[in-house]
Amino acid sequence: MWPGTWRKVLAGLSPVSGAAVRVVKRLYCPAGKRDTIFALSSGHGKCGVAVIRTSGPASGAALRSLTGQQELPRPRAVALRRIHDPSSAETLDRGLVIWFPGPHSFTGEDCSELHIHGGPAVVGGVLQALGRLPGLRPADPGEFTKRAFQNGKLGLTEVEGLGDLIHAETEAQRRQALRQMEGELGQLYQRWSEELTKALAHVEAFIDFSEDDNLEEGVLSRVDAAVQTLEEEVRGHLQDGRRGERLRGGVHVVIAGPTNAGKSSLLNLLCQRPAAIVSPVAGTTRDVVESALNIGGYPVVLSDTAGLRETQDAIEREGVSRARERLQRADVVLAVLAAVDVAPEPGCLAEALRAILPPGVPARQAPCVLVLNKADLLEEGRGGALLGACGEGALPPACLLSCKTGEGVDSLLSLLGTQLEQMCGDPLAGSPSLTQARHRLHLTSCLGSLGRYHGYKSLDLVLAAEELRLARRHLGKITGRVSAEEILDIVFRDFCVGK
Repeated sequence: MWPGTWRKVLAGLSPVSGAAVRVVKRLYCPAGKRDTIFALSSGHGKCGVAVIRTSGPASGAALRSLTGQQELPRPRAVALRRIHDPSSAETLDRGLVIWFPGPHSFTGEDCSELHIHGGPAVVGGVLQALGRLPGLRPADPGEFTKRAFQNGKLGLTEVEGLGDLIHAETEAQRRQALRQMEGELGQLYQRWSEELTKALAHVEAFIDFSEDDNLEEGVLSRVDAAVQTLEEEVRGHLQDGRRGERLRGGVHVVIAGPTNAGKSSLLNLLCQRPAAIVSPVAGTTRDVVESALNIGGYPVVLSDTAGLRETQDAIEREGVSRARERLQRADVVLAVLAAVDVAPEPGCLAEALRAILPPGVPARQAPCVLVLNKADLLEEGRGGALLGACGEGALPPACLLSCKTGEGVDSLLSLLGTQLEQMCGDPLAGSPSLTQARHRLHLTSCLGSLGRYHGYKSLDLVLAAEELRLARRHLGKITGRVSAEEILDIVFRDFCVGK
């Protein structure tokens, strides 16, 4: 934990001089005295090639010890070396080594990589040899990325993007995570922070120096215009329909409908495995069964729910309650009806649909796809009549499906993919979307402070300046960059105070 003075500097609370900040950094964050860490950076288990990474001041000495050569390889050039155990001189493997001198490395420190054969015995032998070297220790989880952040190589949003990229399971998740890791989201927030810093500096300069006639006219008017523009941009950024968050965590698609409509069969068909029990007995499903899917490159959390009906069975009643609760939180609803049980009339279909959807769903316009299952049991011509009735009424997109034969599944996936695309959008198009709940929390608080600035400005300019400071601090908590020095720099640069 950093001392209180340094924490205040980071929080933007104490206008300590730049020289003092550098002294505190040298005292409490001495990079030269840090341990050198090492870890297996590739996946565990047998593999063709495993990568072991080190980071810290002893990385060069460790590489010399393991390779038995005093001369390090050329920076960022691959070299073939025999890797020895320094304590016994036994050859452990023959592999590739790479030397990354700081600050031009992932962590900003001296780093090395050992690309060795991925057998457990080889990996274990090299890790044990590293552990016996002085000044080296195994890395804590995420410590390489933490050091990259501490050394200014990555911002917090980029760190989060890197984590999302590692865990991405679909193409859309990969695109969004890569865009965030490359810094677009952090650059947007940093631009807002810089604009807010300039506005705050101008307000504080007006408070402290306006009586000296050293300030230009219209300073506060320009601040008001800048804050108004920033407020509109942040509000627009927040009104994104949670696209980025849905894409990161998965779109919640809920299968709902009456008993024996084929909901569990639909889940199994989409999952292509027996994820749920299928039985002709009504009320078989009594709990929510979830499965993660990749549909059209978008992540989906698919939930099968209990059949919606009135029942005296206490366990089934709890299942129905959970089904209705899950419907309230659904992003997309697959409303399943047995095609043989509904008349091909818009009014009948709408009434059946109202029995599935909770009252709040139409109000919030949750996307819905009407799935008319058991199409293989329909008489000839009845399927076309059902789809025609769906087109006549104010009903959601519909498709005929037979879970037994698989006919119609392509049409269902096409309709569902369209809904997912409209909901999540293209992660590479437009401005970057916020992806974390903590981003939304801090941006909402920032927006609240900007709104209060306008209210306080005519009453007390000091209170108004404090709201700008709070707004700036919330932006800084997203990016991990908050500095009081920036405010002083702008005051003296823009107004030549003390000239």
